Amino acid sequence: MSDIPIGPTATARQQRLETADGTPLKSALARASRRQKLRALALVAPLALFIIVTFVLPIGQMLLRSVNNTQFSDNMPALVQWFAENPPGIDPDEAAFAALVSDLRNGAAQRTVGSVGTRINYEVPGTRSLFTATARRAADLEPPYREALLEVNSDWAREDIWAAMRGASQAYTANFYLAAVDRKRDLDGNIVQSDPQNRVYVQLFLRTFMLSGVITLICLLLGFPVAHLLATLPLRKSNLLMILVLLPFWTSLLVRTTSWIVLLQGQGVVNNVLVALGVIGDDGRLALMYNQAGTIIAMTHVLLPFMILPLYSVMKTIPPSYARAARSLGATSWTTFRRIYLPQTIPGIGAGSILVFILAMGYYITPALVGGATGQLISNQIAFHMQNSLNWSLAAALAALLLGAVLLLYWVYDRLVGIDNMKLG
Repeated sequence: MSDIPIGPTATARQQRLETADGTPLKSALARASRRQKLRALALVAPLALFIIVTFVLPIGQMLLRSVNNTQFSDNMPALVQWFAENPPGIDPDEAAFAALVSDLRNGAAQRTVGSVGTRINYEVPGTRSLFTATARRAADLEPPYREALLEVNSDWAREDIWAAMRGASQAYTANFYLAAVDRKRDLDGNIVQSDPQNRVYVQLFLRTFMLSGVITLICLLLGFPVAHLLATLPLRKSNLLMILVLLPFWTSLLVRTTSWIVLLQGQGVVNNVLVALGVIGDDGRLALMYNQAGTIIAMTHVLLPFMILPLYSVMKTIPPSYARAARSLGATSWTTFRRIYLPQTIPGIGAGSILVFILAMGYYITPALVGGATGQLISNQIAFHMQNSLNWSLAAALAALLLGAVLLLYWVYDRLVGIDNMKLG
């Protein structure tokens, strides 16, 4: 029987692995891997789309709104063109006043003068009426337009109004961020401090950070022993205590805040009890409402569960044998707590603290109801500009700065504790 030579082609065919239907195994595995990836992508796609639509896009729109405002540039084309052709430092000439009159006429016809005046009013308060009143008479104005406008109102000669219009002629501007940190541009374009009566935002930011820190510290001091009890008590008692901790979540925030108003006001339950016990006199009732004290008390009650739950989730995993071993080696209760128990609760302390701090910075319902003039936070000012003054660009700039502070806080937490060590439950 002669040997039949096996060529390279036959050898490769024998060595190649195939599935039952003759498909190369490598291709079959690649096809299965693609199907798994597509299936996973299909499962994740709804959540990703939800996050993009409800989170990423609104934040992106907010950041855009903080540097973009077209109320003036879209409705005053002739004056915008004059500003583009004449660099800063050139006084407005007859052509500038003619462009202004032309735009005011068009604005009166299209009913856009109010929007234009509102935009300049952000920079120079009290000028909205100047635009609307002049626009009503713009159709009757004749050359020379400078004298005609000054006859209508001499404020048209003010340099700060023309500087504000030049700044507003550009759709993109950083002036709202300057206003958010109590800064503005002078007539020469230099960045200077705002007028003393307009310096409110830096103080509000500092007050927000201070009150949020105080509330976080109080929540930690109150929540730590409660979380420890939850982790160490027998199951039956710990379940009852857990119900009490979660009970505020089952009650409306507005109801809880209103209850604190009833308790803390001058003629409220707390002051009446203190007067009845003789602790204070009737003429020395404590001011616990419509100030920072009311904000701290009410917000501590609202945010305390957000501190307890992360602490409890960490404490529940700490074996009691560690503390018993430390005591058996001669450690005191304080030493055991300081060197054994406390270090193991750091992830819970960090998670609860950052959660309470961030939530406190963004609260505005409770401070609005119980805070008064001294208990307002930056979130209340953001809500004011969104709902009342309609200065959405300034509101967006304030919100962007608050978002930057939150991201900075996350970075600091990651450097000190580590995001991987965060435990929220």
